[in-house]
Amino acid sequence: MRGVHRFGVHGKFAPHYVGLYKVLEWCGSVAYHIQLPDILSAIHNVFLVSQLKKCLRVPDEVVEIEGLPLQPDLSYIEHPVKILDEKERVTRNKVVRFYKVQWQNHLEDEATWEQENCILENYPHLLPNASR
Repeated sequence: MRGVHRFGVHGKFAPHYVGLYKVLEWCGSVAYHIQLPDILSAIHNVFLVSQLKKCLRVPDEVVEIEGLPLQPDLSYIEHPVKILDEKERVTRNKVVRFYKVQWQNHLEDEATWEQENCILENYPHLLPNASR
């Protein structure tokens, strides 16, 4: 599942806020019924207050749903853009290399550390010396 991320999943790659949507009604004391576009029809349209953020102005940094290649199960595939840093972890028996990878549609602050063998298997073009 490395590299596959789902909308609404908690984690580093999950988009924090997606779009500006109209609140249709208040459901109880802690939930709202939201008007979602047709592309998000598989998502239940009632959200807890803690999952929503009040829009005081129209933000410039809204994630556009149309720009994301969503699958029917609301997943999308991330691809690494570049390697930012590298480090080695030395144990008693071996040395494991790690690379800090910046992912597509994410900032450098959101980069993750990945093991060298995973990078070599899936994205060998990122490593300058792939013949290690």
